[in-house]
Amino acid sequence: MEHERFEQIYKEGNPPWEHGTPDLNLERMLARFGIEPCRALDLGCGMGNNTIWLARAGFRVHGFDLSETAVENAMVRVAAAGVSCDFQVGDFLTDQVDGAPFGLVFDRGCLHCVPEPVDRVRFADNVAEVLDEGGFWLSLMGNADEPEREVGPPRMTARQIAEIVEPRFEILVLEAGLFGGHQDDPPRAWICLLKKR
Repeated sequence: MEHERFEQIYKEGNPPWEHGTPDLNLERMLARFGIEPCRALDLGCGMGNNTIWLARAGFRVHGFDLSETAVENAMVRVAAAGVSCDFQVGDFLTDQVDGAPFGLVFDRGCLHCVPEPVDRVRFADNVAEVLDEGGFWLSLMGNADEPEREVGPPRMTARQIAEIVEPRFEILVLEAGLFGGHQDDPPRAWICLLKKR
């Protein structure tokens, strides 16, 4: 069901979360914690904006998304950018991810799209499974402190996040911010950097 919904959104060509630029929080958090280039998984890579940024920064990137149309678009953009990345279409809850283990998993708005609490825990477990020991997971999620928008990301509380990621991860940062794109009124986000225990 989720696959069909996201595929339809990408086929229609108007995903509200695609802004043609990488998320500013990605660069900021990697620099803040001195995370060096490594093998990275761009989880829910969409049309490849963050994939391309990571590749240009020296990471060996594997893009993963539910939508075949999104991945096809990402591959075109990656080729035009002159960088090299691998891509895979799949469901992170059920499919094996090629290329693991990774030193970094970046997820801009994937976890918050998983509706069931038990599946959110499985999502976190799967991130831990594909990470190297001591690897990092940077996740951006809709922030429940913001009133619900007509068009906006699903929202989570800080407590929900902590319950999902314990005991597999150490929370290095959980701070309120904004999704970093070129929007006049970007939605509030939780910016969460975790380290595999």
